Amino acid sequence: MADSWKTRTKLVHEGSRRSQYGEMAEAIFLTQGFAYDSAEQAEARFIQSGPDEFIYARYGNPTTRMFEERIAALEGTEDAFATASGMAAVNGALSSMLRAGDHVVSARALFGSCLYILEEVLTRYGVRVTFVDGADLDQWRAAVTPGTKAVFFESMSNPTLELVDIEGVSRIAHAVGALVIVDNVFATPIFSRAVDQGADVVVYSTTKHIDGQGRALGGVICGTRDFVRKVAEPYLKHTGAAMSPFTSWIMLNGMATLDLRCRAMADSALAIARALETHPKVPRLIYPGLPSHPQHDLAMRQMGSGGTMVAFDVAGGKEAAFRFMNALEIAKISNNLGDAKTIATHPATTTHQRLPQDQKDALGITPGLIRLSVGLEDVGDLIADLMRGLDAA
Repeated sequence: MADSWKTRTKLVHEGSRRSQYGEMAEAIFLTQGFAYDSAEQAEARFIQSGPDEFIYARYGNPTTRMFEERIAALEGTEDAFATASGMAAVNGALSSMLRAGDHVVSARALFGSCLYILEEVLTRYGVRVTFVDGADLDQWRAAVTPGTKAVFFESMSNPTLELVDIEGVSRIAHAVGALVIVDNVFATPIFSRAVDQGADVVVYSTTKHIDGQGRALGGVICGTRDFVRKVAEPYLKHTGAAMSPFTSWIMLNGMATLDLRCRAMADSALAIARALETHPKVPRLIYPGLPSHPQHDLAMRQMGSGGTMVAFDVAGGKEAAFRFMNALEIAKISNNLGDAKTIATHPATTTHQRLPQDQKDALGITPGLIRLSVGLEDVGDLIADLMRGLDAA
């Protein structure tokens, strides 16, 4: 029956477990370990745990398992492993499968911490990394070789909302047997079906849209059962990146409204983009849902939406951008995204601050760039707030 469920039904019911008490809300199994009926049972479980048997919270937990099964069903993968943060998921997906001498090709436009993993951590252990312009399939073709083990990219880049053609890159990677690992945070599991489009592994920072209310850090790796349980899980459980049961419970509750929230946010993002597109103090407006965006056709084909994020330049550089942000009354200044509250971020001085100026220039991270994560407030109120900020800029 569950196989025929639509998205919103899966988000409410998939993966549910009930104790003997028949509770309606998912239970929080807030425990470090588990007791066994006998020494023989303990031995057997350490040899091979069953699908609903648990040993230690770092290895797995009933509440966490509910979340993993629910997100895997939504994403369309066989399995998932929940982690303590989004960066634990990115690091786990890459580090668990790579060895010294392996080659990875990655899009250049990435979140600062993702760049650190690829530029600093993996190379420290002898992994070779080649960076390309993610939107240019010719660069992917030139960089991917028969020795390439994996490709990595954000399906929509942070912060300039550049899309990577998942189907196109996947064909190139699979032709040489390379694994396709996609960070799908900006696209959300509602608007992207990366696995259907060729991705082998999809990672999320569940801190963002999946929680959706700024409460807890979390991440998840979605993929085949063999990758999740035989490659990622041994690395993650021994290095301690497991999601806590309480966080898993928060994420389960967040998922119930995920579809409703993401669609409402995207509707508001489109209205905001239209309102800002011709504003004299906005020389550059980036929103893939607008026909003026150079990758609009790809966005519609790949996501069917422009998403929940809008980026734009404020004329006058950093000083004008700061005046804009400081004049906002509804939108909050923060570096998170995917929240019910609208958030304005200045990437050049926060999320991408560590990048040298030439890299910022290459990625389009200008001194006046604002990244806007659109929330659930009334869109008329939000547009008025943004106009007030632009008046002050």
